[in-house]
Amino acid sequence: MGDRRLCVIGASQRTVHDANAPEPLVSWAQRALEASAAVAASVVLPQLDSLQVVYCQSWPYDDPPARLAAALGASPRHLVYSGIGGTTPQDLVNRTAIAMRRGEMDLALVCSAEALATVRAAKKRGERLPWSHRKATPFPWEPPHESEIAHEVIQAWETFPLWDTARRAARSATLADDAVEAATMMSRMSVTAAANPHAWRPIALDAHTVGTATSANRYVGWPYTKHEVAVMDVDMSAALLLATAEKADALGVAEDRRLYLNGWAYAEDPASVAARTDMSRSVAMAVTVRNALSSAGVTLDDVDVFDLYSCFPSSLRLACDALGLAIDDPRGLTVTGGLPYAGGPASGYLTHAIASTLERLCAKPGHALVTGVGMHLAKHVAAVWSSEPTLVGSTIAPDLNALQREVDAEQSQEQLLTAWSGAGTVRAYTVAHGRDGNPVQGLVVLDTVDGRALARVRQRDLLLDAESRELVGAAVTVTTDGRRNEARW
Repeated sequence: MGDRRLCVIGASQRTVHDANAPEPLVSWAQRALEASAAVAASVVLPQLDSLQVVYCQSWPYDDPPARLAAALGASPRHLVYSGIGGTTPQDLVNRTAIAMRRGEMDLALVCSAEALATVRAAKKRGERLPWSHRKATPFPWEPPHESEIAHEVIQAWETFPLWDTARRAARSATLADDAVEAATMMSRMSVTAAANPHAWRPIALDAHTVGTATSANRYVGWPYTKHEVAVMDVDMSAALLLATAEKADALGVAEDRRLYLNGWAYAEDPASVAARTDMSRSVAMAVTVRNALSSAGVTLDDVDVFDLYSCFPSSLRLACDALGLAIDDPRGLTVTGGLPYAGGPASGYLTHAIASTLERLCAKPGHALVTGVGMHLAKHVAAVWSSEPTLVGSTIAPDLNALQREVDAEQSQEQLLTAWSGAGTVRAYTVAHGRDGNPVQGLVVLDTVDGRALARVRQRDLLLDAESRELVGAAVTVTTDGRRNEARW
């Protein structure tokens, strides 16, 4: 079975900075050829069993994997176009590992590409991009609860701060100390990005610059500034060439040019942002990282490289909490520089994280822990990547149903109300800011006698007050029009 363990034997990534990127189909093909060049594209492409494409937000193609196969002159029997979310690339890899262990495939390519910066620039100029094979399709996601639809709880920069405000209150941290911790943590990541040739923003920022709101660094979803949130309008592409160890041997790939998947796990927290009783932690994060490490036969101390999903400070801090890892651990939290600095290309970030992990561990052998977060901190994946297969590494897929039962047993869920009128207690909150830097509206998660409720805050004086003191635990009064709730105090 060891010969059928999955390993990465080639990777490629590219970042275009001039907002003149080729269409994603071209980028997929370019990165696929470059990743295959680790052996020889003329050898690899005819032998591909699987070609997999991460969901692309930049351009809706009619049949992305088939178009890519045609562009490469390849005829893999297995074609996949993924769904959305920050766990997606690792999910594809994990499924490929299962298929490889079953003997269903030996060689696969996973590709991702976004050209959102180019799309945005063209739109600003009033131009239509002449890209190919367009077919409009609905975006494959909608809020999981009608109250979230009613309150327009859609943007991640408005939901991820909720976890951090709940965490801050649970730790009895002051607003100032909590903000300094977040800014310092993100500043360290920017230093890594500054040394990454593929980073979108390769500039090292100090903590004061990261955390201080200015006209150039406004609050987005308070308490997060622009420097603390993922930047999605990027032009970035990557590809991973995956093989069984047996196939890597046959292709002549040297052992020191391989990255082995030695352990992984996946689980989910409740999909609705307000549903979990304790909003200051993620049980699914704890379960996935714990099981990924144990299935690989390594401990936290054995890990040399981390890349913890970093779309916002909360995803990093909750991951550190789940691991029992200090936020200032000298090993660092990212191999790329993270989504706010290296770039957050929609669902494709983990292809870049894995590609960068290959580079790092080929240069200095060891173990890496890579995590991904999907949707509104609901989906969680963790993987242990190593420069060689571990002796006790998992030879079978984890029992995902058992992992999910473990998550569900460790946390309780709240009844989420559609409408509420009366008294409530703030459990978590954030304040959305406009492009001019001014507060626009607040989002509050409330405990009530009948369950959890969402509410908006509209009054400017209340928004300013919410940013000046700890509102978690405060009593508020809620009114409703039967569908949408509003909080006052």
